Amino acid sequence: MGLKSVLCAKIEMKANKDVFHDVFTNKPHHMSTMCPLHVQGFELLDGVIGTVGPKICWMYTFEGKKKISKQIIDTIDHEKKVVIFKEFEGDVVDTYDNYKATLHIETKGKINLVSWTIEYERPNENVSESLLV
Repeated sequence: MGLKSVLCAKIEMKANKDVFHDVFTNKPHHMSTMCPLHVQGFELLDGVIGTVGPKICWMYTFEGKKKISKQIIDTIDHEKKVVIFKEFEGDVVDTYDNYKATLHIETKGKINLVSWTIEYERPNENVSESLLV
């Protein structure tokens, strides 16, 4: 068993929380238009977007290098504005085990916060955590 780790970040957002949630659940192919410096493409590998269970692939750039992330959309909760992605193939799982990313949009007063929680396991102490940040 690896070394379990959790990273969490909360960022205030200016966009409408319903629109933001909709992009990740129903229109993920729009991310490459919204964030072209970071996300260059999206592909539906299997299943139906907007439901639990489809296999998807993100093409992105990290530290100047082209990367891919193949994921299963594990959970969608429209009421709580939560989407959970589990990576099954790609650059991240080449290094880390049991990688899961949770996107949650929460409201504190009049402020909407995007909360990203990343859970993963390092196979041993020699594997750096800095590859994720």
